[in-house]
Amino acid sequence: MRTPPETYEDLIREIHDRHDRMSSTYQRISVFLTQNPNDVAVLSVTAIAAQCGIHASSFVRFAQSFGYRGFKDLQGLFQKRLATAAPGFEARKAALSADLANREDRSEFGFLRELVVRDMASLQDLLEETPAEDLAAAADLIERAGTVYLIGQLRSAPVVELLRYVLTMLGKRCLLLSQGGGLATHMARTMRPDDVLLAVSFRFYATEVVNIVEEAGAAGVPVIAISDSTLSPLAKTARVLFAVPEHDYTFSRSLAAPMCLAQALTVAVAARVQQDPDNPRIPTVTGT
Repeated sequence: MRTPPETYEDLIREIHDRHDRMSSTYQRISVFLTQNPNDVAVLSVTAIAAQCGIHASSFVRFAQSFGYRGFKDLQGLFQKRLATAAPGFEARKAALSADLANREDRSEFGFLRELVVRDMASLQDLLEETPAEDLAAAADLIERAGTVYLIGQLRSAPVVELLRYVLTMLGKRCLLLSQGGGLATHMARTMRPDDVLLAVSFRFYATEVVNIVEEAGAAGVPVIAISDSTLSPLAKTARVLFAVPEHDYTFSRSLAAPMCLAQALTVAVAARVQQDPDNPRIPTVTGT
C-alpha cells in the first residue's frame, strides 16, 4: 500500500500532478473534489456520487488509488479543512439543504427564493476561498498593463462585458476579443508581454478561449483567469487564477459570484488609479 497524502493541500497537489494521466471518470471526480470541497466534507459518498452521475464505488476506488482504505479516509481531510477554515459552515449548509429539499412553494417566487439562497452560499464561498494576495496581484497586473485584453464566451460573456465597461470608464485601454468576425484568435496574437489577458471560462470550457490563453502564456503575456476549478484548462497558464465556486442549479448556473469578483477587481484597480484610494469611485455613463 502506498502512503496516502496526510493533508488536504498534499492531496490536492497530488491530484493536480496526476490529473492528466487519470481515466475520464477519475478526472470528473477530481474536478468535483477540487471545485466543491465543502460539499465533499458534509455529504455522504452516495449523495456526492448522485450529483456527479458516477457510481459511489468509483469514489471508493479513487480514494484507494491514493492509498486510502476507503472514501471516508479521504473525506476526513476535507472535513478537517472545513472545520479549520470555515467554522459553522456545516450547519449553514445542512440548514440550506434541508430547507430546499422540504420546500413546498413551487411558484415563480419560490424559484426566485431558491436562486437567491443558493447565490448567498456561492458568495459566502467566494469570500472564504479567495486569497487577498491574488486580488492584489491581479489588480497590479491590470494597473501596469499597456492594454487589457478580455475574453469570455457563452455564459462567461457578461462578465467580460462588465469588466470592459468599468475598466474603460477608469481610463484603462482594453480590447474585447469578440467572437464576431472570427478574428478573436488573430487579434490575440497582437498581445505583447507588457499587456495582460483576462480570461473567463467555465465548464464546458470554450475551446477558443482555452487556445488563446495557452498561446498568450507561451508568448509571455501574463494571464488572469476566472474559472470554476483549479483543474480548469486555464489553470496551467494563469499567472493568477480565481477558482470561483459554483453551486448546482435546476436550470442553469448563476453568475452572481464571478460578477461580484469582477466588480471587486475593478474597485481594486480604481483605488490604484484614482487620487482617493480610500474611497474609489467607478464612473458611470449618464444621460440618454
